[in-house]
Amino acid sequence: MYIFTERDIRACVQLDLDVIGVIERAFVDLAEGKVTTPPIMRVDIPESHGEVDVKSAYVHGQETFAIKISSGFFHNHALGLPTGNGMMTLISAKTGVPIALLLDNGYLTDVRTAAAGAVAAKHLANPHVRTAGVIGTGLQARYQAQALRLVRHYDELLVYGRSPSRAEEFAHEMCESLGVPVKVAHSAQAVVSQCDVLVTTTPARTPVVDWAWIHRGQHITAMGSDAEHKHELDPAVLGNADLVVCDLKSQCLRLGELHHAVEQKGIAEDGVIELGDVVAGKHPGRVAEAQVSICDLTGTGVQDTAIAQLAFSRLRERGFGIQLDSAKE
Repeated sequence: MYIFTERDIRACVQLDLDVIGVIERAFVDLAEGKVTTPPIMRVDIPESHGEVDVKSAYVHGQETFAIKISSGFFHNHALGLPTGNGMMTLISAKTGVPIALLLDNGYLTDVRTAAAGAVAAKHLANPHVRTAGVIGTGLQARYQAQALRLVRHYDELLVYGRSPSRAEEFAHEMCESLGVPVKVAHSAQAVVSQCDVLVTTTPARTPVVDWAWIHRGQHITAMGSDAEHKHELDPAVLGNADLVVCDLKSQCLRLGELHHAVEQKGIAEDGVIELGDVVAGKHPGRVAEAQVSICDLTGTGVQDTAIAQLAFSRLRERGFGIQLDSAKE
């Protein structure tokens, strides 16, 4: 078995078009029925405003699959620690023997999540984007802004966060990173009403986006709602949108924005399509510039398997890793 450190993983895997392509292919595998995806196992730690998820997926015919442990502790910023953490294990699909332990501290999850946002924008947003918007100022907000820039060359970025100081820090950092003006908005409404593409990246428990703020032609990708109690979009946003897409319907009906909208009878579940069907050409996706499109992403295990396999391949090509003898005595 090989063990890889975060430093080695970062040296071999960055958020780029190759990674986006790998995640895009994973959505096609889902659409083609090639993936076995067990339900997410989650442990909530309310005293620390934290959660730990276990995700996995096996793509039929592949030699390996991943089991991923990821955590989100949303008070960590006050302790000077990152919100997310975790690790991935790559396992042989032939023998069940662990092949690699990827000690990425959540890095691969951040990258594959951002790549999924890029896939959604690539297939659902209008081709010409002048203004992008993000609600949230954490690490994933940064990755989402970078990922979106790879598929839509927007001219400016608007950001809103509950902490003005963190929003200003975000704007300064991302202006240098993206090479475009980044402006701090005074409210979530100000971001939504002015942007062509919006990404929400918060752990909000009450909606931060209202339908009254939406305008024609807009695309919204909601990333934050990956637990039953999280809720970023008012159900009317999904109910009134022209096109509602999700990563995995069975999962989003339990955890995502979709489950709130369906429970409140804002939308019927048969009116929702999966992103993989759009990527695979089974559904046309956006068919008119004026359409309002929504994509509810909760993060699927097949994304973890895809990014873990890519990382392992690149790491071994470059000779990284500590090899241990895992044979039983």
